[in-house]
Formats: sequence, structure tokens, C-alpha cells
Amino acid sequence: MQFKNNTKQRNVSIQGLRSFKDTLPKNVKRIINKKGHIYSETLNNWRYFVGDKLFKCCYPKTFKSSNNFGVSTLVIMIKRGHEIDMEYSKKDILNKINAYFGNLVVQKLKFISFDDEQKVYPDTKVNEKNVTINRYKDKISTVKNKKIKKSLLELSKVFREK
Repeated sequence: MQFKNNTKQRNVSIQGLRSFKDTLPKNVKRIINKKGHIYSETLNNWRYFVGDKLFKCCYPKTFKSSNNFGVSTLVIMIKRGHEIDMEYSKKDILNKINAYFGNLVVQKLKFISFDDEQKVYPDTKVNEKNVTINRYKDKISTVKNKKIKKSLLELSKVFREK
């Protein structure tokens, strides 16, 4: 009987602790090896790649690996007004990233600008006087045991005070 090496599921069991990487399916491993490693390392070392000044105004958004139709691209989000600084340091960033990984990993940087306006939405305040909603009051009133009913009402009073 011949043994098939090309099976989709693992037949070999490993005794003891296994690394998380070994428990993943093969397709997921390929995706992590292609995209996940590069993007996560880029996030970890982003301050080194761009410097302290640009670190405050930009961050990497996504990484698209190369395929038959396009080159590998790192998409970077930049605060509006800092695009020129980023454009001037584009080659330096590419060289640092590729030198860190040891080969040509990123071939193109794509910039997307965004407004840094922090929109403040008014908080919908809860009516603090009426913490227990009417339906809960109805449920409390249906309780037959007077001691439990009294303790639940006291509990709602405590919540009102806070």
C-alpha cells in the first residue's frame, strides 16, 4: 500500500505543546507568510523607518504584495498638510524598509491624506433620575416576595445616586 503525501488534512499528531503556527491550515500560513509578517514588522518598526517627526503625522494602513498585475505597495495614511514632507522622504523610507527586510519587499509607497479633525459628538446622557426603566419597574412589581421586591427597589435607588 502506498502512502499519499498530498492529503489535505494532517495525519501525524504531535505530542506536547505546539506553536500556534503549526496549528494553522496551510492556506492561512501562506497568507501570513506573504502579507502578515511584512505588515506587522512594518508597524513595529514604523518610528525607525520614518523618523520621529513624521511618526506623529502618518501611519501604515495596508500592505499589498506583488502579483502578476502590480508591484508590492505600502499604503500610508498622512495628516493633511504633511504630504510634502512625506514625498521628500519617500526614497529614504523605501530604502530603510527594504534594507530592514534584506530584499526588495516594498516597491511603491501610496499616500492617502486625511483630516485630523476630532469630531466631538454630544453624549446622549442617560436620565440619571430614572435609572430603572419602566419595563424593569413592571417586572419588579410582578415579584411576589415582598423582601426581594424591596431589595430590588433599594438597589435601583443606589444606582440613581451614582
